[in-house]
Amino acid sequence: MNQIIRMKTHGLFISIALISLSATAQQSTQTQVNDSLPLISLEEVQLVGIRANENTPVTFTNLTQRELAPRNLGQDIPILLNYLPAVVTTSDAGAGIGYTGIRVRGPDATRVNVTLNGIPYNDSESQGTFWVNLPDFASSVAQVQLQRGVGTSTNGPAAFGASLNIQTRAVVAEPLVEVSSSIGSFQTSRNNLQFSTGLLNDRFTLSGRFSNIQSEGYVERASSDLKSYFLQATYQEKNTLLKGLFFGGHEVTYQSWYGVDAPTLETNRRFNPAGALFDQNGTPMGFYDNQVDNYTQDHFQLHWNEQLNSTWNFSLGLNYTYGRGFYEEYNDLWYTENSSFGPETSYSYLQIPLNETLANPVQASENISQKWLDNDYYVLTLGVNYQDANTSFNFGGLASRYIGDHFGVLLWGQQIGETLPNHRFYENQGIKTEGSTFFKLSQALNPSWNAFVDVQLRGIDYQVSGVVAGPSEFHVSDQFLFFNPKAGLTYTVSSAQRLYFSVAKAQREPNRTDYENGSPKPEKLTDFELGWRMNTDPLQLQANLYWMNYKDQLVLTGALDAVGAPIRQNVGQSRRIGLEVEAQWQFLDYFIWKPNLALSSNKNLDFYFERDGILEELANTNLAYSPNVIIGNALLYAPSTVFQLGLLSKYVGKQFMGNIDAASSLLKAYFVSDLSAVWTWQPNTWCDRIQWSVVINNIFNTQYESNGYFYTYDDTWTNPGQTKTIEGAGYYPQAGIHFLAGVNVRF
Repeated sequence: MNQIIRMKTHGLFISIALISLSATAQQSTQTQVNDSLPLISLEEVQLVGIRANENTPVTFTNLTQRELAPRNLGQDIPILLNYLPAVVTTSDAGAGIGYTGIRVRGPDATRVNVTLNGIPYNDSESQGTFWVNLPDFASSVAQVQLQRGVGTSTNGPAAFGASLNIQTRAVVAEPLVEVSSSIGSFQTSRNNLQFSTGLLNDRFTLSGRFSNIQSEGYVERASSDLKSYFLQATYQEKNTLLKGLFFGGHEVTYQSWYGVDAPTLETNRRFNPAGALFDQNGTPMGFYDNQVDNYTQDHFQLHWNEQLNSTWNFSLGLNYTYGRGFYEEYNDLWYTENSSFGPETSYSYLQIPLNETLANPVQASENISQKWLDNDYYVLTLGVNYQDANTSFNFGGLASRYIGDHFGVLLWGQQIGETLPNHRFYENQGIKTEGSTFFKLSQALNPSWNAFVDVQLRGIDYQVSGVVAGPSEFHVSDQFLFFNPKAGLTYTVSSAQRLYFSVAKAQREPNRTDYENGSPKPEKLTDFELGWRMNTDPLQLQANLYWMNYKDQLVLTGALDAVGAPIRQNVGQSRRIGLEVEAQWQFLDYFIWKPNLALSSNKNLDFYFERDGILEELANTNLAYSPNVIIGNALLYAPSTVFQLGLLSKYVGKQFMGNIDAASSLLKAYFVSDLSAVWTWQPNTWCDRIQWSVVINNIFNTQYESNGYFYTYDDTWTNPGQTKTIEGAGYYPQAGIHFLAGVNVRF
């Protein structure tokens, strides 16, 4: 029924769009251009307070929708950003569709602050970003700014590796309809429809996108069934822009977060153990069909941007996000008792009462369970900005409240007595309330020097109460008040060159998983950035040095919890030092070369580890998931405006998946290259443009793993009285050579 309603709703919006296109097709081009001019500044009002520019003493890279388009054939945003400096991306299914992740300068995705039109996107409790919930979102993106390091103050959790600021598409003054379709390896397909009414009565627009992505994935059964939508209504006058956005997605992905061990990697690198079924003798019988993650997320945003006069403007943003869904699993009795040694089949875990009247009461049962998350997220943002020739002042504020209901449902059990289906075997609620404000001042001291000051005050209240799977009581009651100051100087060497230096302080709270695994402390970071920018006609160049000192950093241990979430632990002192260089050079008229380089040293300074029952001081060990060398390269050939050929390459040096420099935790270095081509035809008759695109990923068929996990445990039973530390690792193999090809028709 919900699917039928959704289809009818989509059809209604498409019908409205096509009728409106007909009604506005006769508007004069001159009127459309004139009316669109004020939108250039009004679109940026809501983001001007959190975006960096050439006078901001932080390290950043900008990408536009035009630069993303040649590779945008259905893969997630992290994969499209793979070739940026200091970036490493991952894909559970191995081909960039489904669950994907991004790490910048080593820190994982929970340390990358992501905002969509200035609204925080990171999940409040886990602090992660789940792009699978917004499939094909890149098709609705206008521009992206990636700030590396602490960056400038923004909305949401403090950045400990980077800030990713995403702005969705601006108002389109002309009516259009675009139809896109692509196919590729692993039975991948993407279809989307985009439309815009153009300006109606010189004031209103309605635009939108509907997408469907299907893929079987590189890993066995790592399938994805992804649907998404993006609708935008706007009202504009000379100094006012009101935007209402309604976007979201529904994903059903077969679980592929378990990876494979080293022996299996050698014999069948595509193997997926999720959902395995065994008989009572341990003989494999197949796999459970519905071992899936099933989640829906809807976002409602309202933005009011106002230009008060030539120097003052303000913005107001409202957001409501509604997420709900579950992951379902078959808990096999033989597997839990003989291989994983997990509790998932026990009556105690499932909260099923024992039948004491039996001589030998049953205490475990094969079962099917669902673990649910049902959450609501409310956000209010406010920005006030002043700018003249020498001074820029920004004030920003945020108030948010997150309510997350976590519960487990028993769907079926082989021997569960009188327990009814849909029995809840755990239930808890997390509530997170946040308020923050920042003030930024950029002041020209003279024609050469510009000073920058940025202070942020952020308060958090986090409460959790109830029972988690196990069962065990889980309670959190924590409050934080963080003061995060930043300051820097920019020196203009010439009209084409600038030098900058900044010092930034960041503090942030632990996430839910940290609390579930111990008593974590908040982490602190001081970031020093020194950089040089050069911008000339044929050559743009940026080079920077950074020194990031951490206290109580929550570092990845390499281990995963039951749902594949990384487990972290506080360490005392740690440090990241690095050099980053990126360039863009146009030569021989038709060629553009865009190389980048990131060299770094990432160290725990006082790390301790208990091996074989003895606590050892390991001192200077490598931080987990932090390669010392990352190189990106893009070579583009564009002999005309209708054809472009691109070769993109990425080298990621070796990295440890734990913090003890164990040889068994080493993730090997890898080098991959992608080839892309775009050809555009403008018939100027029945349609405006037809564009063909093809991307051949990993053209040299490299066998590599971009991610993995590492764990240790103490064996105290093999030799009683002795403790032996056992190490283990798993890997997420990525696809060899594979392709995506698509066509886009704009009417």
